[in-house]
Amino acid sequence: MNLEEFDAHRYTATTRSGDIGYLDVGTGRVALFVHGVGTNGYLWRNVVEPLSAERRCVAVDLPLHGRSPARPDQDLSLPALAEAIEDLCDAVGLTDVDLVANDTGGAVAQVFAVRHPERLRTMTLTNCDTHDNLPPEGFKPTVELAERGELAPLVLKAKDNLELVRANLGPGYEHPEKISEETLSAYFAPISGTPENAREFERFLSSLRAADLVAIEPDLRKLHVPTLVVWGTGDTFFDVSWAYWLRDTFPGVTEVVEIEGAKLFFPDERAADLVPHLRRHWAAH
Repeated sequence: MNLEEFDAHRYTATTRSGDIGYLDVGTGRVALFVHGVGTNGYLWRNVVEPLSAERRCVAVDLPLHGRSPARPDQDLSLPALAEAIEDLCDAVGLTDVDLVANDTGGAVAQVFAVRHPERLRTMTLTNCDTHDNLPPEGFKPTVELAERGELAPLVLKAKDNLELVRANLGPGYEHPEKISEETLSAYFAPISGTPENAREFERFLSSLRAADLVAIEPDLRKLHVPTLVVWGTGDTFFDVSWAYWLRDTFPGVTEVVEIEGAKLFFPDERAADLVPHLRRHWAAH
């Protein structure tokens, strides 16, 4: 699915959390996909394409990403992002959802799951922020730049230099040289389009706190939503040990699947290694 095909199924919902952009394609049970920092719903295009023949696939754009603007006064913390997902579910009538998440979206999904377990049929977590591993060590320098107000000028500088964007996204891919310019632009343009957006991106990163994930650990320990954990073993940000932390902490985890050598953004790069596990998990529950 290229960007033009993806965009043909993009919509905007007006919610309590503001306007939220989302992909909506296919019919059947709802699979809801949540991305992380610096990407958007387009991350899931290669997962959605084969599944949309059997599922209603909804891929949200988190605030400031994709087609979801962020208000200057908007709360961008993990709990607020989780409520934005809830508001989208309300606005477009999503119930009995199979939730699938990656990167920071996985942290949002964990908060959403403990707050709104009644919305979920199953959950799948791929490489993501977990417990106190937020930000992960490899991403701390970027967050520190944001906290000092020094990231926005670099974001604006990269706006017209897709190779610089490739270099920044590259650690999340096995083969960054294969990321198309269309994909780089689709991810980066929304957060770098204006100086205001670049400043909001600084605020977005500075709003993500490990304390919000640590705080939900007692609730995770009581959560029984059937959850599959699929983890790329080559990820330099989220070590595979976090997949087993989830398994040992969260009673809903039914299985951990390791994807050998896969990195953070493997749902984009190696979707074919994820789709069969999603189908199997959904069929089992």
